[in-house]
Formats: sequence, C-alpha cells, structure tokens
Amino acid sequence: MAIVGITDPSRTPRHWAPFELAFRPFFLLAGIGAVILVSLWGYVFAHGPAGAGYYGFIGWHSHEMLFGYTAAVIVGFLLTAARNWTGVQTLRGVPLALLALLWLAGRVLALLPAPPWLTAAVDLAFLPLAALALLLPLLKGRHYKSLMFVAILLGLALGNGLVHLQLLGMTAHTATAGTYLAVGMILLIIVIMGGRVIPFFTEKGVTTGFVRREWRWVEIAAPLSVLALALIEGVLPQPTLVALAAGTAAVVNGVRLSGWYTHAIWRVPLVWVLQVGYAWLVLGLLLKAVAAASGAGTLLALHAATIGGIGGITLGMMARVTLGHTGRVLSTPPAMPWAFALLYVAALLRVFLPLLLPSYALTVALSAVFWSVAFALFVWSYGLMLLRPRIDGRPG
Repeated sequence: MAIVGITDPSRTPRHWAPFELAFRPFFLLAGIGAVILVSLWGYVFAHGPAGAGYYGFIGWHSHEMLFGYTAAVIVGFLLTAARNWTGVQTLRGVPLALLALLWLAGRVLALLPAPPWLTAAVDLAFLPLAALALLLPLLKGRHYKSLMFVAILLGLALGNGLVHLQLLGMTAHTATAGTYLAVGMILLIIVIMGGRVIPFFTEKGVTTGFVRREWRWVEIAAPLSVLALALIEGVLPQPTLVALAAGTAAVVNGVRLSGWYTHAIWRVPLVWVLQVGYAWLVLGLLLKAVAAASGAGTLLALHAATIGGIGGITLGMMARVTLGHTGRVLSTPPAMPWAFALLYVAALLRVFLPLLLPSYALTVALSAVFWSVAFALFVWSYGLMLLRPRIDGRPG
C-alpha cells in the first residue's frame, strides 16, 4: 500500500490509538516531560529551590533527564524496533498503557511528599520491566544479537539503583557513580544504534549518490571505547584513565562520523539533526578528556554530550520514527527544523555561554527556554500523529 502524505486529511482516521506500539505513548510522554521538567528546572534554578525533595535540588534534574526523559525515548524506540527486528508483536494495549503509567508515576511521585521507599520502588520497577518486555520478543523471534540492548537497559537500571541506594541511606557515595554509569549506557546505545541508522538514513535521505565510508576497526572500536569510558567512570574514575578513555572515544567516533558526512545533508533536516547530534557527542567526549587531563570540572563536557548529543539525537529519532511508523512520507513538519536548531542553540548556550557571562543562573535559564520551546514544537507537530492510528491503515 502506498504511503500517504502528511497533508492528505481525507485519509486521516478520526479515532485514537495511543497504545498500539510503544513509540506512541513514550515519545509523547518524553516530549511533554522534556518541556515540563526543564521548564521547572530553569525556574527553580533562577529563583531558588522551594524544597529539596527526594532527589535533592541538583539530583532531581540529572535523574529525571536520564531516567525520566531519555529512558522513555529509549524504551519507546527499542520496543518499536524489536517488532521490526523479530516480526513478533511487542507490548501493546493495556500492558503498554500500564508500563507508560508506571513511568509517569515515577515522575509524579518525585514531586510529591511521598514516602521515599514508594518513590524508589516505583521508579526502580520501570527499567527492569521494560527490559523484560524487550527480552521476550527477542527470544521468541530468536533475534539474539539484539540481546545486548536488554543488557544495556539492565545496566541503566543498575545506575538508577545506585542512585536510589544512596538516597535511601543504604550507601554513602554511589549516586554519582550511578549517574555516570547511566550516561555511559545511554551513549553506548546511541553509538550502537547510530552506527546502524545514521548512515542508512543518510543514504536514503540524500539523493546525490552518497556512499558511506566505513572502517572495520572503527566500527568495532566506537562502541567499545564508549563502554570502556563508562566502566572506568563507574568503577575507577582516575583522571588520567578517564582522559585517555574519553580522548580515545572522541577520536574514534569523530573518524566514524567523518565517513557519514556529505554537504548534501544540510538540505535534509531529518539527516542533519542526527549528524549534528553525533558531532555534539564527539565534542562532549573531547571536552571530558580535556577536563580530566587538566583537572577542570566536567560539567560543561557533560552538558555537551547530554543536551547536544543525547538531546539532539533523541529528538531527531523521535521525529523520524514517528513519521515512518504512522505511514507518512519522511518530510518534517514545518516547525521541526526550527525545533532542531533551537535545541542546538540550547546546547551552545549551556556549554559555552558560562565561559562568557558572569551569571551562571542566566545561562541555565536561557538554555532551558530554548530546549523547552524545541520540545514544545515537537509535541505540537507530532502529538496528534502519536495519538491517531497509521494513516495507511496498517497495524501499529
């Protein structure tokens, strides 16, 4: 059946299908969460915290962006991709709605005066259950090579557990290690999936005869270098080792990105948003190496990798996956190139403006505004697509 364009209202169904496939609820929740969580953070940072809450002032922001927003995008993407990989139906209907509700409950409880054990129990349950939901179709479809994503989700769950252990008073100094382990696991997923989809999307999106350049040693070293960095930061965060690991990962992934690049990407927003995001990931790794080697703080490097790298690539992937899995042509809605650009402006402001302005709170607030507007444009452009059935009548 032919794919119908976005602008064909006569074929758009009038009923709703928010739980037909995992990308639908989790991309929508992630988009709304990205707006609310960062808007709240920017306001609180500028005006002072009203209360520490369960996670604490700084801890809430880092936790919710990693284990809230980013985890939702990853779970939505993996459970959607697994159906394509295996031909086996993944979570849908009531079970998918309950998993999405569990994610939402974890976000809400953190803002309420709930018992700490309840907040921890609800939040900790999400990732293991998502890993189980991914494991079952992979085993049924005998798609064993993708079991590594189950392991990575469990690694992400371990990082979350280390955060909660400290917050519950059961350990003394594990929250930082858990946070960096989570960042490492997320970057690992991006590097693995980026190697699969970014050059493929570039070949499909660019019509100038582009042919990717690949080097076998780079394809092997790219994820291994990021994994090594995550393990070193989580287990043995010695500055010299961190600098060497981050520098190696930056070089390897920079070489990898150079093999995907062509000037023609700038005519295709769904392609350049992913390549620019990968470039931010490389920049974040490079800044981390410099910071570790010089003894400087790694906060700016962290935000280069998270806002520019993780934020840009997840926004770009949600934009493309939603179009493809709702039966639409792969052409961005008019607002989305602006959303992509605004997000990268947010990264520039957050990483480099603190070097120029004396007011750190102002840089955080400005970055939060640009980030929130970018994701508000995503929700506005894609919200109904995520709630309505495919316009070509196919399941999903």
